[in-house]
Amino acid sequence: MAALLDTSQASLDKSLAFLDKLLAKDVAKARLTAAAAAQVKSLITPSTSLADAAPTADFIIEAVPEIEPLKLAIFRDLAAAAKPSAVLATNTSSISITKIAAAAGPDAAHRVVATHFMNPVPVQPGVEIISALQTAPETLATALALVTAMGKVPSKSADTPGFIANRILMPYINEAVICLESGVAEKEDIDSMMKNGTGVPMGPLALADFIGLDTCLAIMGVLYRDTGDSKYRPSVRLQRMVDAGWLGKKSGRGFYQY
Repeated sequence: MAALLDTSQASLDKSLAFLDKLLAKDVAKARLTAAAAAQVKSLITPSTSLADAAPTADFIIEAVPEIEPLKLAIFRDLAAAAKPSAVLATNTSSISITKIAAAAGPDAAHRVVATHFMNPVPVQPGVEIISALQTAPETLATALALVTAMGKVPSKSADTPGFIANRILMPYINEAVICLESGVAEKEDIDSMMKNGTGVPMGPLALADFIGLDTCLAIMGVLYRDTGDSKYRPSVRLQRMVDAGWLGKKSGRGFYQY
């Protein structure tokens, strides 16, 4: 059984509709029977109440936006609401796991770990597993076992800014934005060259739109702040687009219009 928790009923409804779409696709492609799809759906209980959903969970994965104060507040609440044996996992893509564990308090910090699922989660098998300084070995082992049971491929990372994926990916996207803002090439040419020249399935600017420009900016900000290295300075153009509310696919406009 799994509980799906969000403070917004509209967000829950959207998530369940997306689940229905994924299950229907699997049934259409004969990867699942209709009965198996219905069983999967029956195992998920939506809730808007942390007090109702958390106490019975063995493994909790937080996946709110990359807003540090919000994540820290959630882990303080989780430590109080969850049972003492529950693993408290974060899906953060850049924020210090050690800081998140500290927010959970001394009695729960050893049960905090990061399970950073690569996007889009139904397609990408990779999951970064990051231990805080406080993470107990058994917590790490449980996280590795769970994501492996999901059919995912875990990679362990130290608790360092950006971990593995975003330490490499975000500077690549940021440099593409700098190429655009400095007139090196138009967006279509930048994306076309990277797709047709390096074999990546999506150009960096289209990928940034898919990820969310606000998320890209937040991660670059963490890299820049936590390392103090100027090579991680976020592009001015990226900041201005976020200021304008042009966040990519989710807002209908980013480097491209949707």
